[in-house]
Amino acid sequence: MATRDVASEGYRSLYRRYRPQRFSEIRGQDHVVLALKNAVRDGRVAHAYLFSGPRGTGKTSTARILAKALNCANPLEGEPCGVCDSCRDIARGASLDVHELDAASNNRVDDMRDLVSRASLASPGEWKVYIVDEVHMLSTAASNALLKTLEEPPGRVVFVLATTDPQKVLPTIRSRTQHYEFHLFETEVLTSLLEEIAVDARLELPGDGIQAAVRRGHGSARDAISALDQVAAAGVVDDGDRYVRDIVGSIAERETEAALRSVAAALVAGFDAPRLASDLVDSLRTVFLTTVAPGTEAVVSTGVPAGLPSIGPARCVRALEILGAAMVDMRESLDARTTLEVALVKLTHPEVDDSAAAVLERLERLERKMSDLAERLTAPGAPPAPPAPLASRAPETRRAMPGPASGEGADASSTAPGERPALGAFRAGGPGSGPGPATGPPVSPVTPAGGRAGARPDSAGPATDAVQPAGAGGAGGRVPSRDDLVTAWADHVLARLRPRARAIYASGRFVTVEDDEVTIALPNAAHVEHASPLEDEVARTLGEHFGCRLRVRLVADPDTDPGGGPEQRSAAKSSGGGRTTGATLRGRTAGAVARDEGDEGDDLEEVSPEDIAGDVQPHDSVSWVENRLLEEFPGAEEVS
Repeated sequence: MATRDVASEGYRSLYRRYRPQRFSEIRGQDHVVLALKNAVRDGRVAHAYLFSGPRGTGKTSTARILAKALNCANPLEGEPCGVCDSCRDIARGASLDVHELDAASNNRVDDMRDLVSRASLASPGEWKVYIVDEVHMLSTAASNALLKTLEEPPGRVVFVLATTDPQKVLPTIRSRTQHYEFHLFETEVLTSLLEEIAVDARLELPGDGIQAAVRRGHGSARDAISALDQVAAAGVVDDGDRYVRDIVGSIAERETEAALRSVAAALVAGFDAPRLASDLVDSLRTVFLTTVAPGTEAVVSTGVPAGLPSIGPARCVRALEILGAAMVDMRESLDARTTLEVALVKLTHPEVDDSAAAVLERLERLERKMSDLAERLTAPGAPPAPPAPLASRAPETRRAMPGPASGEGADASSTAPGERPALGAFRAGGPGSGPGPATGPPVSPVTPAGGRAGARPDSAGPATDAVQPAGAGGAGGRVPSRDDLVTAWADHVLARLRPRARAIYASGRFVTVEDDEVTIALPNAAHVEHASPLEDEVARTLGEHFGCRLRVRLVADPDTDPGGGPEQRSAAKSSGGGRTTGATLRGRTAGAVARDEGDEGDDLEEVSPEDIAGDVQPHDSVSWVENRLLEEFPGAEEVS
């Protein structure tokens, strides 16, 4: 870039001193420069051009350079020399061959008629150039007056129309011009331009002065050069990056109070709410682009404050929408600060916003938490997930949990750290232990050799076909206590009985254990009569489980059967008193056990309460039904 001699001119703003004077000095608009240079060189200049694009991209400067090239005394390959009288007059704005009109302030039809009337007059130069800036601001009548001249232009006259909003220009005017679009400058182009200006003008800048000017320029060369001039005059960067970073961080962390404090600090420092909102939108746009398309930082022309946090795409989109709507509302709001603060509260506290986007953001947060939890649970060294409840486990996934080989209960304290204790660790330790609920999962059925899954071994078959339950001993195992029987019954023994025996014995309870005889109390005498033919099956199953020979003795429950004799009442009292839930044989209903185990086969039969009742007399049947209702609904009371 050529050094400007400003000693005789006095001080001028940087954007005026470093306005391009040749096509080669125009940055970032190569497609326009190449077309215009070739047109001047080849003598194929059109009578009308339309330059459109954002402010500060070089539209007016390019129009003046085109006027220089057309009237230059010594052009070289379409470039003006810049030293002849015509080029110097145009650079000073004193040429009679170039006429500029600001259509924003001269938009009446009379102004346009005056310009058109002078178009046919002769001028000293070879070409007469009319530059109409902000042409979209012309009134309809003025646009029609200009249109008539564009239809039949005088010779050696060129119209250059510049606008920031080409959609507002009449289509009939656009169709009679060559339309060139000017683009915003990339970050690298602006940075290089400002560095050259700083060196040529010998500016003393702080370390991040050029980067701050590039960010403030938002892709506009004129705005960036003006910001550089301001930074050079102040000697420091009065930048709001720290406030933008703090607010974006508060949005990422959903800290409403921190976001409002940052807004208050920025406003006290002199930043107005619309500018702060605009900077937030630029930063969030950058975060969004780097999140959804990593590697696109180079296309972000506004510059990016360092240290911006990461925000999910859904939240970024919602933040951009809310802040964009707030910027629109600020134009008509009585208090722009309140509008910005309300928008930030919606972004940092989605619960106060009932919009669909807020609900989606809350769902995204829940999904992210669930994903993090799953990663922690599946990470090496993570604690195992708690087991699912027994009722929710599929029958085919239940497995037998081996316990101690002997009948003695295992000591839970002997389990190694991090190792799941054996089932025997939860059993009653011996005859002296108190009653407790059955805890272990039921034993899964085993597929016998040549059989099918889910089929029960015949009750008369060998005991080796079934899974050896936890706690089972050898042939010489000890006689179990009443507590051992209660603990093992619901989880293991009852599940191995046939459906009929299971349904009949499920409503009984253990009374006493004397030597090898186990006394079981059933609700009434009729129930005992139906259960008697199945004594051997129950005794055999109990013996297989505990590894010893046992006998079963059935009695009617003295608490529910009025016909129970004194001997039965005495036995009941000696065993611990009345009927308790912990001592009943029915850990689960017969139907639930059948469903859990997936029984199937020809030897399985459905058992109903009528089958169990059999030939029960009316008064016994009523007593039996009342007893079953009380069992099914613990805590219920009979109301007379």
